[in-house]
Amino acid sequence: MSTLRQLAAIVFVDIEGFTALMQRNEFLAMQWRERLKRKLQEETEKHFGKILDFRGDGALCSFTSTTEAVLAAIAVQIEMQKEPAVPVRIGLHTGDVVVNENSIYGDGVNIASRIESFAVPGSIFISGKVYDDIKNQKEIQSVSLGKFALKNVLEQMEIYAISNPGIKIPGEINLLGKGEKIQPNQVLVLPFVNMSNDPEQEYFSDGLTEEIISCLSQIHEVKIISRTTSMKYKGSKESLKNIGRETGAAYVLEGSVRKAANLLRITAQFVDAHRDTYLWTETYRGTLDDIFDIQENVSARIAEALRIRLTKNEKDNLRKRYTDDSEAYQLYLQGRFFLKKRNAAGMKSAIRHFEKAIEKDPDYALAWAGLADTYSLMGEYTNISRRELLPKQVTALNKALEIDDRLGEVHISKATALMLNDWDWVNAEKEFKLGIELSPKYATGHHWYAEWLLYSGFPDAAFEEINLAYRLEPSSQVIVKDLGMYYYYTRQYEKAVEMAFTALELDPEFVSSYRLLSLAYLALGNTEKALEANRQWGEKSLNWMKTELGLAYILAYTGQEEDARKILEREGFENELGHNDCRGLALVYTALGDRDRAFHWLEQGINRREESLTSIQTDPKFDPLRKDPRYTEVLKKIGLYR
Repeated sequence: MSTLRQLAAIVFVDIEGFTALMQRNEFLAMQWRERLKRKLQEETEKHFGKILDFRGDGALCSFTSTTEAVLAAIAVQIEMQKEPAVPVRIGLHTGDVVVNENSIYGDGVNIASRIESFAVPGSIFISGKVYDDIKNQKEIQSVSLGKFALKNVLEQMEIYAISNPGIKIPGEINLLGKGEKIQPNQVLVLPFVNMSNDPEQEYFSDGLTEEIISCLSQIHEVKIISRTTSMKYKGSKESLKNIGRETGAAYVLEGSVRKAANLLRITAQFVDAHRDTYLWTETYRGTLDDIFDIQENVSARIAEALRIRLTKNEKDNLRKRYTDDSEAYQLYLQGRFFLKKRNAAGMKSAIRHFEKAIEKDPDYALAWAGLADTYSLMGEYTNISRRELLPKQVTALNKALEIDDRLGEVHISKATALMLNDWDWVNAEKEFKLGIELSPKYATGHHWYAEWLLYSGFPDAAFEEINLAYRLEPSSQVIVKDLGMYYYYTRQYEKAVEMAFTALELDPEFVSSYRLLSLAYLALGNTEKALEANRQWGEKSLNWMKTELGLAYILAYTGQEEDARKILEREGFENELGHNDCRGLALVYTALGDRDRAFHWLEQGINRREESLTSIQTDPKFDPLRKDPRYTEVLKKIGLYR
């Protein structure tokens, strides 16, 4: 009995659910089997292959050409999807096999079998080796599904799905439980645990976490999971393996901090989340003056564990010091800690700490940037208008850039101010592009640039940017909600509702989601749900004036003109809103059909340079005004007329 080794393209085919069907309907099962067998015989002969085994519900085929094997598989799968469809799965691999008469053996056969069992009905899965052979064939299209650890296969394998018309491409949910997906070099930095007796030191452990995330973000080959996702697991008792599975992280850094006066002890552990094994554990002892060296060492150790060769630029970035004053650094961390509270008291504390940090070190660019961010956010989270805060914000931004013009985050902040406050669309775009070039992994940069693109009339490009922001920070309620706003502005109201609920799943107290729900439900014609969402928005925001304005719009939009006017005619109502929401008043009058009053309030908003007017070109609520010549004049004054 002669045996020989040769390269072959191996194709496994089977019918999913065949055994169960045999028990329910033997006649139909046999019809499926015969139909598959006939088509397989036809295509293997046509593409110079042969069926080596056909038993039960499956077959093993061999081809001398990888391209011919894939073309045969495509033809079989398309035929099997014609009604009445047969749920066929197909897997392909190429490799060295042992040929013994009409049988073949070896790892190549085993891997092809495993890939076929990994596939789903209607699909064709191929290995990386098959992809290498067919990637330049114009008649064959494919997409990567990622790397997976397959059962009984030693090496991780990249799996591709054939994507020709008529062939199904499964979503990630269809692959759950079939194999362990590997995210190479995707790292999650868990919040460092504060081991100090003083709970006031929480700012330091949180700040250290964020600083290490920032350091690692400088390494091109490392994909860092966002701060937002990281902070979700603060105090969590979840196993690292489960956290890795939930976040897609291949590796997790965890640790603890003990700080007493000027003394530090920091413990860090780097874990392979898939195998739940520790790659290294390190304890660092020193003083606050050593903190920057510790951050650099942790980042370098991670790169070493991942076998990444750092470039000179990456090494320089890891060594970069924004301040040498450890007291200024602590004050900066405290400022960031209070800024994250997103309330009036937190903002005031943040400003105080950033200003103290600047007193210690006037050339501390990050402290100036933190001060600028605080002034920007105060316009959103307090009753102080952005116009009043703008000069302070711009001064802090320019000072940060004067000290270090390579801070991508600061360029994004400046771009946002130019867009929202100055309506300087040209220079805003330049700053957005520069900021993204300097900090390509900064989700907020892509998020706000998406706003610029949408407001400027480029919805397709905006969708790409907001989706990129979403992929970088899928746990950011703000980004998720604004993806919903994108859907609202592009008239995809059901998707807008879906994203609003996704944001609420991340944080049930995220107030802006209720406003989005109210708008989307109203556009869908569900007045009752729109009213309820508007009420919830008021209860959670405590901004009853704007809640009443939202109610007036709903009433006007649904034809309840008299009730809407009663709200507008309340003593002092228009006068109060005329200070900070002329656009909102214009919308109510638009819904009432009173264009003269609508344009009156739009002019008032322009005079006050209300930032909310930037969305006028894309907001569907302004549709009734678009044919009025005065609308064009409004666009010109905002700088949006093209």
